[in-house]
Amino acid sequence: MRVAVVIVTYNSADVLEGCLRSLASGARGVELAAVVVADNASADDCLTVAKRVADLPVITVQLGRNAGYAAAINAGVDALDLDELDAIYVINPDCRLASGSIVPLAECLKTPGRGIAVPYMVNPDGSLQPSLRRRPSVRRAVVEAVIGGDLAGRLGRLGELVTNPREYERPGPFAWATGAAMLLSVPMIREIGPWDESFFLYSEETEYCLRAADRGWLTWYEPASVIEHIGGDSGTNPALAALLIVNKVKLFRRRRGRPAGAAYYLAVLLGEGARALAGRKISKASFAALLRPSEVWLP
Repeated sequence: MRVAVVIVTYNSADVLEGCLRSLASGARGVELAAVVVADNASADDCLTVAKRVADLPVITVQLGRNAGYAAAINAGVDALDLDELDAIYVINPDCRLASGSIVPLAECLKTPGRGIAVPYMVNPDGSLQPSLRRRPSVRRAVVEAVIGGDLAGRLGRLGELVTNPREYERPGPFAWATGAAMLLSVPMIREIGPWDESFFLYSEETEYCLRAADRGWLTWYEPASVIEHIGGDSGTNPALAALLIVNKVKLFRRRRGRPAGAAYYLAVLLGEGARALAGRKISKASFAALLRPSEVWLP
């Protein structure tokens, strides 16, 4: 299969070279047609780093401003000739591909109806990084508010986040997955169109997977493909955590309407409020942001 890679960067020079260096090995067994580095006006030397990895077919795209993750993906895809490709692998710059890890994902997309293939994601120490999600619902939001997302994700199908390690042992369809690594089929890209740029950061991958599912395209998980993800700081940075929560509620309301959206909002607000009272800093920021979403910080 002919595969291109799109990497979105924003002040990512410290991790980008490691990602690029892993691509040649990770792409064994497929034709790596192009590597697009779409840069959101980084203040560091991201683009210099991208250009010095000489053994890769690197294309750099400069957005000229910090336009957000979805906008940078769209710019990266626009720089490619879809007629020459079978799939596009969208990955974060803090990802490292295991040898031959694109092939199992590419094989997944050969099955009709599969539009997105996602890998088994690990932390730098090799431990599982939960990346799979079930469809958002009011019931799941209530359960996660009461007992927490990690525990809810281990008890049957109660939680949205899949945290039970046994569920990562076998391939299968899921509602959505983290956007740090997604192989997208070109036929699906043509049908469902660009990523939604109204989500500056977070929930854009949720919206994309759910919109694809609306059109009959599955998001398929394949554990034979392994990728290391260093991970961002949404779990420790209050401003980013607040943006994540607000966009999560925004997307649910947009898809399900006001009555269900209001119930979902109250459930999430309850959960963040309880954790804020327990002293969790990022929940304090998230709770405040839910009360005043128009004041949420953007980079």
